[in-house]
Amino acid sequence: MPKFTVEDKEWLNHAESLHEIIRAHAAKAEEQRHLPNSVAVAMAKNGLYRLGAPLAIDGADAKPIVQMAVIEAISRADGSTGWNLMIGIETFALVGPSMATCAEMIADPLTIMASSTAAVGEAVPCEGGWLINGQWQFASGVHNAGVFGATVRKIGVANEPAEKRYYAILPKGKFEIVDTWNVSGLRGSGSHDVRIENQIVANSHLVATLGHGSMPSKQLAIPLNVRLTFNKIAVALGIARAAIDSFIELAHGKVPRFANKKLKDRPFAQRQLAKAEARLRTNRAAVYEHTEHVTDICFSGNKLNDEDIAVAHLLASEATTGCVYVVESLLEASGTTANYLGHPLEKIARDIRVIRQHTTVSPQHIDHIGQALIGNGLNGFLRGV
Repeated sequence: MPKFTVEDKEWLNHAESLHEIIRAHAAKAEEQRHLPNSVAVAMAKNGLYRLGAPLAIDGADAKPIVQMAVIEAISRADGSTGWNLMIGIETFALVGPSMATCAEMIADPLTIMASSTAAVGEAVPCEGGWLINGQWQFASGVHNAGVFGATVRKIGVANEPAEKRYYAILPKGKFEIVDTWNVSGLRGSGSHDVRIENQIVANSHLVATLGHGSMPSKQLAIPLNVRLTFNKIAVALGIARAAIDSFIELAHGKVPRFANKKLKDRPFAQRQLAKAEARLRTNRAAVYEHTEHVTDICFSGNKLNDEDIAVAHLLASEATTGCVYVVESLLEASGTTANYLGHPLEKIARDIRVIRQHTTVSPQHIDHIGQALIGNGLNGFLRGV
């Protein structure tokens, strides 16, 4: 079991207190393909977006398992809302430490920040700072954001390494949301594109990229490629738990066609539920245990070995795949009810598959994981980002 302090549990209480408002607005989020602002404001008022942010910018700099548990709790109420929160937490935790020179942009604790690393824009020297241009994909939560962080590279600067990246920090009104998020799963996450055309940012607003800031932050001690896996898994765990909740509710009320007893009395339904519960608990326990192990090493000033890094990615991939298994197992036992639009399991089935497609937790790294575990070193994404 994760070791939570009294303060840690308070964060979980804050998250669970928002279940009612999140569920009440989940259908609206699906319809408009982004999170209703009232839900985002409620999470901001409870300090959830800044859970991993430095203390200097009103953050909690909380342990990864606390961030995971909060994201998991929110995702249990709605997957898209959990994804929005997860991205917000990662943005403040990993970009926030770089914003010492422009901290006024996020001085209001209710300010939400979005960002994207899915593309690299251009920053060209100009009078007054840097001229920014580009279009960035997958800017989850940008409709609720007052600030956007755009990944850029400097153009026309002597001796500038081509691979070096920065974040251009721009306020609302200086970036355009492009309606591109026409998807089936996680529709409410609002992961649309952002376009920036000929906007000037001051030198102070072009800052170090993910994980390279100067503000004191415990989060920066964890290798970035490992850090990026934790919170993605938490969304999947929350969605899978919601699937079990929904299935149990269905089983107590449904009498399957051509049957004379409720679904809850059908042996196949009982068996599928038991298998799903075992898979979810096993994956969850393994992920939380290894996350605590990684955190203890990094927060004490030591470095992870190859096995620690490989196992982090292995458990991330396995847990995400396991959560998909949980949902699909319960769908098999639910009958056609779960196929109808508007039923929670139908939406859950769409949402959970999206998590597995994310590069940080997808099964595609299994060969590199095996190479590391057998002693052949770190390769691919495991080597770092």
